[in-house]
Amino acid sequence: MRIISGKNKGRKIQAPKNLPVRPTTDMAKESLFNILNNHIYFEDVSVLDLFAGTGNISYEFVSRGALSVMAVDQNRQCVQFIDKTAAAMKFDNLSALQSDYEYFLRRTHEQWDIIFADPPYQMAEAFQKLPELIFQHQLLKEGGYFILEHSAAYSFEEHPHFLQERKYGRVHFSFFGNVKES
Repeated sequence: MRIISGKNKGRKIQAPKNLPVRPTTDMAKESLFNILNNHIYFEDVSVLDLFAGTGNISYEFVSRGALSVMAVDQNRQCVQFIDKTAAAMKFDNLSALQSDYEYFLRRTHEQWDIIFADPPYQMAEAFQKLPELIFQHQLLKEGGYFILEHSAAYSFEEHPHFLQERKYGRVHFSFFGNVKES
């Protein structure tokens, strides 16, 4: 895994092989950030990375200058790896927290400009719950984006906050928005 752009462009990160993760591929990640490049100014955003795993997406946001990034994962080893990597790379604006996603979302009072979630594909209930929890608890700032990485097995086109879906091989990104209706 490597950082694609920003101040740490090209830097490789070697995650331990025993982590229970499925990192977003570099191709899919590059495509995702190309889309975001056209819609946001990275230096102005706060980011929540749910199911952070190795921290792959978090590092990319930090490298591109995000104000703050909160990486949340239930696995203690993943959180320790993110903390260790953030310290080694001097990513002072990246914090990691060990928590179940649902517990965290129901109890947080923060809002973010971008929420990215990449649940394990076998966690079917997470894919159904995430959009509802995020919008029900008003966790996105006005104009914010929620991006859900998923397989072809899911479609969110009927969700009231759905904006678009992009496909990159087997990886699908559904974009949701918190935009005021006129």
